[in-house]
Formats: sequence, structure tokens, C-alpha cells
Amino acid sequence: MISRNAKTELEVLAGQFKCVGIIGPRQSGKTTLCKLTFPNKEYVSLENPDTRLFAEEDPRGFLSNFPKGAILDEVQRVPKLFSYLQQILDENSEKGLFILTGSNNFLLQESISQSLAGRIGYINLLPLAIDEIIPNGLASKENYGELLVKGFYPPVYDQDLDPARWHQNYIRTYVEKDVRQIKNILQLNLFEKFLRLCAGRVGQLLNANSLAIELGLDNKTISSWIGVLESSFVIFLIRPHHRSFNKRIVKMPKLYFIDTGIAASLLGIRNQSHLDTHPLKGNLFENLIMSDLLKTQFNLGIQNRLYFWRDNVGHELDGLIDNGNKLHPIEIKSGQTITPDYFKGINYWEQISKETGGTVFYGGNISQKRSSGIEILPWYECQEAAKLFD
Repeated sequence: MISRNAKTELEVLAGQFKCVGIIGPRQSGKTTLCKLTFPNKEYVSLENPDTRLFAEEDPRGFLSNFPKGAILDEVQRVPKLFSYLQQILDENSEKGLFILTGSNNFLLQESISQSLAGRIGYINLLPLAIDEIIPNGLASKENYGELLVKGFYPPVYDQDLDPARWHQNYIRTYVEKDVRQIKNILQLNLFEKFLRLCAGRVGQLLNANSLAIELGLDNKTISSWIGVLESSFVIFLIRPHHRSFNKRIVKMPKLYFIDTGIAASLLGIRNQSHLDTHPLKGNLFENLIMSDLLKTQFNLGIQNRLYFWRDNVGHELDGLIDNGNKLHPIEIKSGQTITPDYFKGINYWEQISKETGGTVFYGGNISQKRSSGIEILPWYECQEAAKLFD
């Protein structure tokens, strides 16, 4: 079993709140983490039709079966439960009484905000981080390409599954099941085409108007479908930082996939040789790093502080960490040989911001600290970024 970095934060939250919500995509390891962290709690899956029917028809009677609390899996399937949970939590002083998991952020947040606000602590659990895979000998430090295509979903590693087949079936299940659950989208073939077009824009600015024209849809529908992909943890958007330095800055967000394996599958990349010749190899490498930085924050219980920066004349930074009183620039380069070009963005940022330092993540395996304050880190050392979020 792969040890998860989020376990420490989950234990902290359970010691402070009466209820803890674990939110993340299907198959990201939420159930396994809950059972490992709370082995004495009863586990109930609301995906089970009989259990769900009981909870829907008699929520009070259903919850009365768990006087010592429980792990309620996929709890967004029964929104009625939240009002009854509110009363139970208000009448009980025990911390960590109920652990709720959900794979739909929109439905779960909507129910919680109405009934459990102030009573629940949250943690986002995404698929495996790079430093959860490398130490277990499940991937090599020599080549990021294999890991990028394989993706980071635990079942691929725990059950030694064929990644290409697993990703294809995950996508099919997502489109046919989850999309209907979130929004009753009837144009499933068109939605799947939309999903593949999004994969073709990985690591790029999200131009909703361009997608609308290509699909023959209006901008409102595209925005709604983007929201579906976000709330079900298929994609995440990185917003541009607002600092402009008297220049116009780009206002569109950049699009990334939570899992590079899913993105690669949608692009038809099934193995290392496909990746090596693909025009989006650099974009997917950037996605690899950005998604791992996102996981690093969430595993520490930190809200997303990642941005990017770009002005209207082409100067840009792949990433920018905002810690309130300091902005830390990040560049991401897929090449294995360090060249002066790697520092162009950070050097320009230093000129206009008068702030020194920065981090370059690249495809090689040598760490360096330059006299300029810039640190160069191999792709598999994203966990080192934890100190950047202090």
C-alpha cells in the first residue's frame, strides 16, 4: 500500500473538527486513506443502491445506526443527509465523528455550505504525487516520460493495470456516468469531443470563444462545461497574477489536467515513443510539474496559491507562488540540459519586480543553486517546493 502525504493533514483536521470532508476525483485513494487513518470507524458506501435508498427514504434512521460516527463514502449522492448531520454534530462534542468523502466538488460544496458551514474541515485528495511514487520504486528518476504517460491514479500501481486500457475506461465511465450526474448533458458525443479538444490545449491559455466556434456551441455552454470538468477534478485552471508593472497582462487562465495520464490518453499517446515525437510533450511536462505543485499544497492543507504571469508582449513565467508578502517565480523546462534560455523569464521578472530568486524545474537529474539565488531542481523533486508555500 502506498503511503499518502495527506494522512498527516487528515489526522490534524480530525482532531480539530467534528466532521472532515475529503474531496477528490474517483479512484484517487479517498476510501483507502480513510480506512487506513480511521480503522475503527464503520465504512458505508452510498454508491450501493440499497444503502443509498435507505439513506434517502429515512435519513434520520440511517444515521442513527452510527452513534460512534462513520466514514460516509460518496456522500454527495444523498444531499438530504447533510441537514440531519448538522443536528447530530451540534449535539455531540466528539472530534472527527464523521468522515465524508465525495468525488463531485460542486454537489458536495453546495450541500455543505447550506448545512455544515463552520462544522467541517476540508482536504482535497488528488491522485498520487511524484514523491509518493518514486520512493516506493514504482517509477524511475531517469525518465519522466514513462510516468507522465502512466499517470498517477493509485489503481494503476496497486493493481498493476495496463495504463492505456485503464485511462480509456476511466474516461468512458466519467463521460457516461459522472457528467450525467453533475449536469444532465445529453450531447455526450459532443462533450467527449470537447474533452479531447481541452487535452489539445493543455498548458495553454483557455480561449472559450475558440472552443465554442470549433464545437458550434455558445460561450455560455462552454463555460458551463469547463465548470463540469473542474468540479469533477478532470482539469484545473491556473489564473494569471494581477501584478502588471504598467503593462497589460493576459487575463485568460491556463488549462491543465489533474492527471497527465488522462490527458495523454485523450491525445492518443499510449507509450513513451508516442510522447517523444508529440508536439505537446513540453506542455505535458509543464502539466506534470504544475499538477504536482497543486498536490503539494493540498497535501499540506494549503489553498491554491499558484498563478502564472504573462504580459501582452510575450514576457512570461510558467508559475508564480504568492505567499502574500513574497512572489516566487517558477520556470518549467522539459529538456535535460540546462541552458541560459531556462532563466530568461526569471531574469526578466527580477528586472521589473526587483525581487531575486526563483526555481527552475527541468527534465534532467542534477540540482544546482546559482549565485543569483535561482535554484534548479530535477522534475522528481517537486516536493522541495513545499518550503515555497510557507
